[in-house]
Amino acid sequence: MAALLEAINIKRKFMFEYENAPYACLDSDISSPTARGGQTLVRLKMRNLLTNAVFEKTFKAGDKFKEPDLVLVPASYLYSDGEGSHFLDQESFETLTLNKDMMGNALDFLIEGAMLQLHKYNGNPIGLQLPIFVELDIAHTEPAVRGDSSSGSVTKFAKLETGLEIKVPLFIKEGEKVKVTTETGEFSGRA
Repeated sequence: MAALLEAINIKRKFMFEYENAPYACLDSDISSPTARGGQTLVRLKMRNLLTNAVFEKTFKAGDKFKEPDLVLVPASYLYSDGEGSHFLDQESFETLTLNKDMMGNALDFLIEGAMLQLHKYNGNPIGLQLPIFVELDIAHTEPAVRGDSSSGSVTKFAKLETGLEIKVPLFIKEGEKVKVTTETGEFSGRA
């Protein structure tokens, strides 16, 4: 039997199951009672890992949650079509498919063969975890705009091989490989 987690012990980045769905804790706040006999309350900011919905909910300190059957498996990106995006599980070598809602903006950072981690809940794929940085080729750059140096750093727009447009420094040329932060979609440096 899986261990039960008490609400008071759930901290940031913990995973737990609530109402038969997996959740990730984004923040927790414990309120101690001021009156004798009052209950300690735990306010959790949580993300539903199936729908990506974020909300806050207050629980009693002693409320218990199951640990979800969540695993991260290494996978490589194969291709996308009308059915969704397809990945090769590197452990079982089966093809796993995520629909458009599960993918979010991840396609902006994926090229064929890219390695990443897939989330599986109860054996079914529910989402993916991109690496912090990805290395992508610059497909096209725009010339810098004159008078664009007020901020002290002159940049220009560049289109990546995935179609994503980012700002890069002037010295970056077409065909170069750059590092892009997947969380913000910003230029991080040369690869």
